[in-house]
Amino acid sequence: METKRLQGRRALITGASRGFGLAIAHAFAAEGANLMLCARTASDLDRAKNDIMDHHNVRVLSYVADVSLDEDVYTLVADTIESFGGIEILVCCAGIYGPKGPIQKVNVEDWVRAIEINLLGTMLPCRAVLDHMMFQKHGKIIVISGGGATKPMPNLSAYAASKAAVVRFAETIAEEVRDSGIDINSVAPGALNTRLLDELLEAGPDAVGRKFYEQAIEQKKSGGTPMRRGTDLCTFLASDESNGITGKLISAVWDPWRDFKKNRHDLDGDVYTLRRVSL
Repeated sequence: METKRLQGRRALITGASRGFGLAIAHAFAAEGANLMLCARTASDLDRAKNDIMDHHNVRVLSYVADVSLDEDVYTLVADTIESFGGIEILVCCAGIYGPKGPIQKVNVEDWVRAIEINLLGTMLPCRAVLDHMMFQKHGKIIVISGGGATKPMPNLSAYAASKAAVVRFAETIAEEVRDSGIDINSVAPGALNTRLLDELLEAGPDAVGRKFYEQAIEQKKSGGTPMRRGTDLCTFLASDESNGITGKLISAVWDPWRDFKKNRHDLDGDVYTLRRVSL
């Protein structure tokens, strides 16, 4: 009988109650991982937890927390370690678009709140698990990026700025802990049909721009990028197959990540990073 790639591993996933975070949770559970699911809404978490347990024979716990609050994150991580005896995998998936519209018209408090959720909501969980992972000399941290990390997104400035920031943050801490056995990478899952897409459509072209709105309509019709592409990449990065791959920004859609295991030299240089690549 083939051993599952994440058998017995313990994974903490933020933003896990729906959308891509929930899809990652299902993928990890299918590979044998025990899960701590985190989100801000208890009813959504309960629904997600029951859904996973109905389909997979793994241990699933849930914790209501605001990942932009240090105290919430500290108790989340402490509870996960106490309940499972450790954490091997952290996935930072919690995120929002934030205010929509030209920068001179958006509400500043809403803009700051998006930065708090997207950037602090990544930094704080990473910070909270690192000492534990360094002690055990092993760990996998996966940060979910987005379109805003690699291109301008007019009328979604808080989202774009925060997503670029989380990728550079992940690259930076990957260097800080490079010799510790911890791999830290960012994943661009593609254009997913989730509640965030519905949010754009509800906002309308006046808020998000005619071009982006029309792109969103086409994405809704086409079905967008299958979530399986992103969850397969996350599973690879959470498994031992990716040991030693760290500090990278990897596209589930465009990058040949399935070949990374045998072609490690392809990862040299700046190609899979948030940097300008010189020609």
